[in-house]
Amino acid sequence: MLLTVTRLAATLPVGLFAGGTLFMLLAPSLMRLPASSYVPYWQALNTDYGRAMPPMLLSALALLVTTSVLSYRRGPLVFGLTVAAVLLVVAVIVLTVTQLEPLNKLADTWTAQQQPADWADVRRQWWNLHIIRTVLAMLALIVLLAAQAADRERGNGADSAHTTVSRAIVAA
Repeated sequence: MLLTVTRLAATLPVGLFAGGTLFMLLAPSLMRLPASSYVPYWQALNTDYGRAMPPMLLSALALLVTTSVLSYRRGPLVFGLTVAAVLLVVAVIVLTVTQLEPLNKLADTWTAQQQPADWADVRRQWWNLHIIRTVLAMLALIVLLAAQAADRERGNGADSAHTTVSRAIVAA
């Protein structure tokens, strides 16, 4: 029961983060905005995300580590998938802190009226790194959900992923 609750609690911030990063990719028109519009938008996001992301990602990481410890006895597949989710969230955090955050801090020094000549290159670099972060976050969510499915199958006594997929299709 504790594993189920902890995994659910970990899935919520991982899912929220993954969805938030994905949403940005679904709005590619942002990449076409002129600097006078994009810079204030970027700075507003830096403020909002700068407050929300650290507690969200750090709580997700703590819950995932706890979930990993609790899932150790659930078999190598469940444990391995859960550890993979931990590693993916660690990769998201490292990428954010070492690559994206310095670009955010740089953009925070600009004004809507005055940006460096290479501002579009910085935006493109940030965007490309954000795509990588989004993929990592989505993979973390997917493997965490796969761990849940594998654990459920293990609990049902089934021995194949095919059964999981079949049940999911029938339920839909």
